Amino acid sequence: MNLRRLLAVAALAATSLAAGALALDRIFPPDLSRYHERSSETVDANGRLLRAFTTADGKWRLKTTVDDVDPVYLALLKAYEDRRFDDHWGIDPLAAVRAAGQWMARGRIVSGASTISMQAARLLEPHRFQGGRRGILTKAIQSARALQLEWRYSKREVLAIYLTLAPMGGNLEGVRAASFAYFGKEPRQLSAAEAALLVAIPQSPERRRPERAGKSAQAARDRVLVRGLEHGIIDQVLFDKAASRPVPDRRLAMPMQAPHLAAWLAGQSPGAIVPTTLRLELQGALGQLVAEERGQFADRAQIALVAIDNRTGGVVAWLGGSDYFGRAGQVDLVRSRRSPGSALKPLIYAMAFDDRVLHPESLVEDVPVRFRDWLPRNFDREHVGAVTVRRALQQSLNVPAVLTLEKVGPQRFISTLRNAGVAPGLPPGEAGATLGVALGSATVSPLEMAGLYAGLANGGKFAPPVVRRDRPRPEPVQLIGPTAAWYVADVLAGAPLPEGFASLPVAMRDRRIAFKTGTSAGYRDAWAAGYSANWTVVVWVGHADGTPRPGQLGRLAALPVLFKAFSRLPAEDNRAQPEPADVLRVASYHELPLRMRTLGPVADGHGAPRIAYPPADARIELGSREAVPLSALGGEGRLRWLVDGRPLDGTRWVPDGPGTVRVAVVDEAGHSSAVTVRIVERR
Repeated sequence: MNLRRLLAVAALAATSLAAGALALDRIFPPDLSRYHERSSETVDANGRLLRAFTTADGKWRLKTTVDDVDPVYLALLKAYEDRRFDDHWGIDPLAAVRAAGQWMARGRIVSGASTISMQAARLLEPHRFQGGRRGILTKAIQSARALQLEWRYSKREVLAIYLTLAPMGGNLEGVRAASFAYFGKEPRQLSAAEAALLVAIPQSPERRRPERAGKSAQAARDRVLVRGLEHGIIDQVLFDKAASRPVPDRRLAMPMQAPHLAAWLAGQSPGAIVPTTLRLELQGALGQLVAEERGQFADRAQIALVAIDNRTGGVVAWLGGSDYFGRAGQVDLVRSRRSPGSALKPLIYAMAFDDRVLHPESLVEDVPVRFRDWLPRNFDREHVGAVTVRRALQQSLNVPAVLTLEKVGPQRFISTLRNAGVAPGLPPGEAGATLGVALGSATVSPLEMAGLYAGLANGGKFAPPVVRRDRPRPEPVQLIGPTAAWYVADVLAGAPLPEGFASLPVAMRDRRIAFKTGTSAGYRDAWAAGYSANWTVVVWVGHADGTPRPGQLGRLAALPVLFKAFSRLPAEDNRAQPEPADVLRVASYHELPLRMRTLGPVADGHGAPRIAYPPADARIELGSREAVPLSALGGEGRLRWLVDGRPLDGTRWVPDGPGTVRVAVVDEAGHSSAVTVRIVERR
């Protein structure tokens, strides 16, 4: 009966103890805030670190898991710190008995029997265990916390806490941070000597900092190696090799790839690991190229470069500028909007091709044409007369591009850019319906430009470039037909190279590249954009503050960088894309349908329609919602009316309000004429 009572009391006591422990666990849960307050990281498509940031308290604290470190490191850690880690529940009874015996024999704590779990508990709450206090109460609390951690989490999770928070000297915490700072690599690539050093440092992190106390650090490392040899983790040959290695005598800089992108993403997700689509090897190779090319600029102009994998829509390289910590160095030039000059012209022609009003072999007259009070001229101030659209685009003639935009409609063109994921910057007070867009009045960023050219490369399917792998990829939108996109690629890939380009590392015979350049007014921005089957690259050259660079055209400053960039991208199939079934092959513009033969101003002898009403430069007074009748003489076939590039349905036009507008009429042969009129409100 006494035995039964004793068992009942024991069971009750055990139950009470368990209930009390459970209650204490719920009342005082482990505080993991330090573990979760980690460095923000951006990593590439394969998880490789691009850049990290210190925490709010100034620490390099990179998340580190068991899978992030070399198995030899883990084996040395357990052999040196906690041989029975895999078997105990947070405290090591054998080590505890040994420590208690030493304490009773000597009257002080000689060895603390501290397990990795107990160290993890201490690292989570340094304020509780700081100052090296090793009293019985402190150890009891630490042991309770260790049991609590083991109760709540797996061995791998407890190890992750230690691996992330272990002090490594100075502001370094955790094995990954120390591995980068001392060896410049991830801890999964550690040698035996390197692993042993990182095991040794946390026991006395300030006294064993290798860059300050090399002899002390080396002696501590060698003791870890001896323990590894004793336990069969390393053999004698590996021991001798590791022990002969010097410890590092300096700290290395943390990885600093794509710093502008990393800063942007870290601002979006503080303290998180942000997975990107970048590829570290391509980021490094193109970064080296940019550094080499910039070194040749006497004025130290900046270079922005962005590269996209057309097959995925992901950005594989992002160079936002050099001198990141210098004057204006933190301006991300990949996302900065600049005047594109002529770089948007391929999109304008693509829309006209898609409307079936133009063909690469259509004829256009490059002659002076006045649009209201604006007389666009070519960059060299000259005009070449009648040319094909193919040649007009390849030579970047301005008047044909403006005439094409007038036919397409500037407001519609701006809307198409927006549908493609671009947010063009427009001059103050303009809604976008201006023909100056053809020559660079609407600003875009290199990133947006790359998305547009990648859309052309993908047969007219557009989507904003992807840079985060943890976000869904936008569904591409078919904004331009495959045939129109094919025409543009055929024209741009056949553009003649500027003089002296034959010596470039990438010859056109080795890779088929469709390319276009642009130069903004005042020589502030030099552009080159191009695409092959697999890759799209955009290069911008200029000063972050917009200082002009006289004489530096896109084809001189940016195009060489573009071709060299392609030479550093992986090889691909060089064959031209198969042409769509409805591609129209002609030997001359005479073989085209009437509506596609010509574009632009044509002399009256060619049969152009003539606007009878309203007359040129007319001042028309109207009441609210009053219509203006439109009439014309001559022309071939059905006439089509446009107001500021916007097509009208019929021949009655109701102005939106007072202002100066351009009224144009186009016949089926593509002949046109236009007048400028001023609408005023009748009082």
